[in-house]
Amino acid sequence: MKKKILVTGGAGFLGSHLCEKLLKLGNEVICMDNYFTGQKSNVVHLLDNPFFELIRHDVTMPFFIEVDQIYNLACPASPIHYQYNPIKTIKTSVMGAVNMLGLAKRINARILQASTSEVYGDPEVHPQTESYWGHVNPIGIRACYDEGKRCAEALFVNYHRQNKVKIKIQRIFNTYGPRMHPNDGRVVSNFIVQALKGKDISIYGDGSQTRSFCYVDDLLEGMVRLMNSREDFIGPVNIGNPNEFTIRELAELVIELTGTKSKLIYEPLPADDPMQRQPNIELAKKELGWEPKIQLREGLIHTINYFKSIDLKNI
Repeated sequence: MKKKILVTGGAGFLGSHLCEKLLKLGNEVICMDNYFTGQKSNVVHLLDNPFFELIRHDVTMPFFIEVDQIYNLACPASPIHYQYNPIKTIKTSVMGAVNMLGLAKRINARILQASTSEVYGDPEVHPQTESYWGHVNPIGIRACYDEGKRCAEALFVNYHRQNKVKIKIQRIFNTYGPRMHPNDGRVVSNFIVQALKGKDISIYGDGSQTRSFCYVDDLLEGMVRLMNSREDFIGPVNIGNPNEFTIRELAELVIELTGTKSKLIYEPLPADDPMQRQPNIELAKKELGWEPKIQLREGLIHTINYFKSIDLKNI
């Protein structure tokens, strides 16, 4: 049955791919974005679809619409963008959650919160399970994002307990793929852009810190399965690729796949940057029948081809 679905942050990297996927599944999609990090160019190819609607709106302001489901993705997700205006970042996570939960309560819609592995901070438990409470600096330079998302999770759970709102919470681990913003400061886009421009590749720290990289198509398959899972399974649930790589290994793979002559250079590690990040995905396997299919080499090839297709002159 065709559902009417609102995607906040729908013109962003993840949001635009989600809008596309939901349309392909036969739904009607309303994409809402304020274009702080989202770009109209990410969804312009969808504008001719009669079941797609694009609305410019800031999630921190109340919004009224009738829909069946809400995916709340609105929030800058890269350190460069979320630290640019930290107060606005916190407002987007917290007030955005309040506004979307209030909407879901009024219209009896099911709502999914795109949370983050950043709620685990610099973890003392490895790999991270959903039961781990995290190790976060509440007043650090990353706190606007970490604590904003932690507060959003608390709001979701309490709207469910107090008002019986139908919620889902997904903790997203590092995601990459086509339509990443070329200037967002995330490690995958940074390395690819530097390699394609023939610049040296900047590694922060000694490159031994680890991340687990999930390709966007895998991530969104998990997200849609979570939204449509049985009603009493609310999460939080980790969605990410459990294969762990050092940052140096990632840089070397990007050099190999781009054929660049770039060298590795080392810069100081930013404050509060986690040393390890790897999801335990046993819960997603059990409840959603989900695990990632696209591994790093294949996903990087798709992502590199995307960056080759856009103009990087001014980046």
